[in-house]
Amino acid sequence: MTLLFLIVCFLAWSNGANDNFKGVASLYGSGTAKFRPALTWATITTAAGGITALFFAQALMKKFSGKGLVPDALTTQPEFLLVVALAAGATVMLATRLGFPISTTHGLTGALVGAGMVAAPGGVNFSALGKNFLTPLLLAPLLAVAVGAFIYLVLRAVRLGMGVEKNMCVCVGCETQVIPIVRPAGIFTAEMLPVITATTGTTAECRQRYAGKMLGVSAGGLVDVLHTISAGAVSFARGLNDTPKIAALLLVATALDIRWGFLAVAVAMAAGGLLNSRRVAETMSHKLSGMNPGQGCAANLATAILVSTANYSQLPVSTTHVSVGSIVGIGAVTRRVHWKPVLGVLLSWVVTLPCAAAIAALAAWALGVR
Repeated sequence: MTLLFLIVCFLAWSNGANDNFKGVASLYGSGTAKFRPALTWATITTAAGGITALFFAQALMKKFSGKGLVPDALTTQPEFLLVVALAAGATVMLATRLGFPISTTHGLTGALVGAGMVAAPGGVNFSALGKNFLTPLLLAPLLAVAVGAFIYLVLRAVRLGMGVEKNMCVCVGCETQVIPIVRPAGIFTAEMLPVITATTGTTAECRQRYAGKMLGVSAGGLVDVLHTISAGAVSFARGLNDTPKIAALLLVATALDIRWGFLAVAVAMAAGGLLNSRRVAETMSHKLSGMNPGQGCAANLATAILVSTANYSQLPVSTTHVSVGSIVGIGAVTRRVHWKPVLGVLLSWVVTLPCAAAIAALAAWALGVR
């Protein structure tokens, strides 16, 4: 049981490293917050969601214990659950090292199927796999693209209706240049003279701001506050969604009060995010699409709404898929989406489930799980 507990904590660590920053990626990508403050906010709100999950996510926890997908006898075997946690954790950590934001939900589902096919040939309920797991996982990102684009267009119309315009900063500086000078008698000389330069900044150098007022306060400041709150809402929803999926693997450990299991998972997720999230943060924040604070806020609202709705309906959606879908949906509308890295992320999603299944199957065979 101790080894199972440690492997589940490893899975939670991997989950935090890959997922924690996704809720605040728009804060960092739009320049609203720097990396470290954004990560701190993500850690606090994700941990809060994880603790809250203890009281509101019992049904989702039972679903990811494997019951209904594999024979019930397997879901009570610590060896089987250990293999599932190990395979899912290894898959998620590999993706994290490569900088790909993938779904821990996909990893867990694949690991359950792979280990189940070895431990109980013919015992995997593929009908339940399609209905309860794959359908929500496939539809969620498509729905997120549409919802993200819709919310952005609505908020954009509201902004324009209130007369709030976007301002772009201009970078002004002084450079020393060599200037050729023609002297009398046709003599050419060169002198070092100061020259004033003015250029519009790139997205990495400057940031769009909103000019005007909304509800009697600065539009830019209000958007920043709402953006920060929406990022916290996404991180909270993610903690609420993912913690029970991982803690479900500890249900078999009867000697451990499941409340302590939830706490251990929440702590491990926070630690993994604090120490290993940089590569995924860069992918989510800068490689998928350019965004300003208003667009980032719209993406977060779409993600928070969809993930919270899924939590309420006990549907095992992936926060990763929803978050990426929302960003891509808005990027498609603004024509700032970067399709090459997006396609790379989509490919990593396709590979996740079979990769986790293969690792789980190999581990189950090696350990003789039956």
